[in-house]
Amino acid sequence: MSEGDEPAAPVPLLNIANVLTVSRLVMVPFFLLALFTGGGQDLLWRLVAFGLFVIASITDRIDGDLARKRGLVTDFGKIADPIADKALTGSALVGLSVLGDLPWWVTIVIAAREIGVTVLRFWVIRHGVIPASRGGKAKTLMQIIAIGFYLLPLPPFLIFVRWVTMGVALLLTVVTGADYVVRAFRLRAVAETP
Repeated sequence: MSEGDEPAAPVPLLNIANVLTVSRLVMVPFFLLALFTGGGQDLLWRLVAFGLFVIASITDRIDGDLARKRGLVTDFGKIADPIADKALTGSALVGLSVLGDLPWWVTIVIAAREIGVTVLRFWVIRHGVIPASRGGKAKTLMQIIAIGFYLLPLPPFLIFVRWVTMGVALLLTVVTGADYVVRAFRLRAVAETP
């Protein structure tokens, strides 16, 4: 450190990016309430659920941008952000499967990958944090788009859009899951090398 330089102040845990991340978690029960009101078939409540899902998804983009641009990146945010994503998308997938709108095998494949990646993150946490990759971000975006199409009451001639977007989301889910496994093992190997 040169003369006159002050050490950088630590990033406060309570900052706008982390507040947005936590707000996304808080929205999940309200989203589920709207989704299941009227047996999941009430048009107005289905649109409310879609709106809450979109708002919560937008906070994901905003909190990441704010954290990077304002220097508000914290280890809490690196861990809480993907957990908030998983809570939102996971609750939507399970809710849609409970309602019979989405096959359970799709939800199980995505949930297994998300839980596996979360376990991997905690497995290597003492060696370092595995941040979200570009592929992981693309996977999240495609899941959000696909879920959005499943939440919207689409006319029959547009139903294929759901299948196509969910197919792409599933492919990205599996490929990026394998990538996280490789990255986790590499991180541990480097950290444990004397």
